[in-house]
Amino acid sequence: MKEYRLPLIMLAVFETVAIMLWLTKDNLFYLFNFSYIGLSISLGIFLFIKKYKYARRIVQLLVGLYLLLYLGLICQENMQIEGFWYYLFTGVFEAATIHYAVAKIFGPLIFGRGWCGYACWTAMVLDFLPYKIPKEPGKKLGWIRYITFALSLVFVAALFLANVGNIERIMFLAFIIGNIAYYGIGTALAFAFKDNRAFCKYICPVTVFLKPMSYFSLIRIKCDKEKCISCGKCRQVCPMNVDVTDDSRNRKNGTECILCMECVHNCPKDAL
Repeated sequence: MKEYRLPLIMLAVFETVAIMLWLTKDNLFYLFNFSYIGLSISLGIFLFIKKYKYARRIVQLLVGLYLLLYLGLICQENMQIEGFWYYLFTGVFEAATIHYAVAKIFGPLIFGRGWCGYACWTAMVLDFLPYKIPKEPGKKLGWIRYITFALSLVFVAALFLANVGNIERIMFLAFIIGNIAYYGIGTALAFAFKDNRAFCKYICPVTVFLKPMSYFSLIRIKCDKEKCISCGKCRQVCPMNVDVTDDSRNRKNGTECILCMECVHNCPKDAL
């Protein structure tokens, strides 16, 4: 049972959140929502343990499409960062604020940037593009993410300061337009830099939350130095240019790790 410890832990974490929110908010939706996401992620980890090639892709589709289509388009909830600011300003602990607290602010203390690898609906599409392994080292453009982060905050704050009417409708339209922009920019950057994850590395505003928290993540890729033969295959296949042979929290691009497990899958000596 030891090999199934991780999927069981993940399921337990999400079920705990699901039950707590169901009881405190008196809303059965939260029990369904977090149970579904927890089961999907645990299933993916289980399939990975069983060495199923498309384990992570299954989780991406199960969770990403649920968030994009059901919560976003059908329920008309803005699950982007603008939705988080909107609910934060209204003082309502619902939908996007709960989503951000669990997946992107406090959750990364446990599972790092697992959100980026298994649940993000933007990356879900971008990962289908042909440049899964970066052709060149990462560029020093990460500062752009702080601009997009600030712009999202300014946009929502301006709506409140101007007392704009029908703000919920604007938030839904912002969700649709924002997603179109993310997919368009992400695709263009992928082809320009020959890197599917260029958008995640340089533009995505959510990483401003994810990066500092993932530094302290409990679940991390570690290297058994006695088995490692320094072949470099792990660095060659990493979509985020992380040096996983270094176990320190200060390792190169350490907070960029999305737990995609490509390094683990390709290590010839099972050192990771």
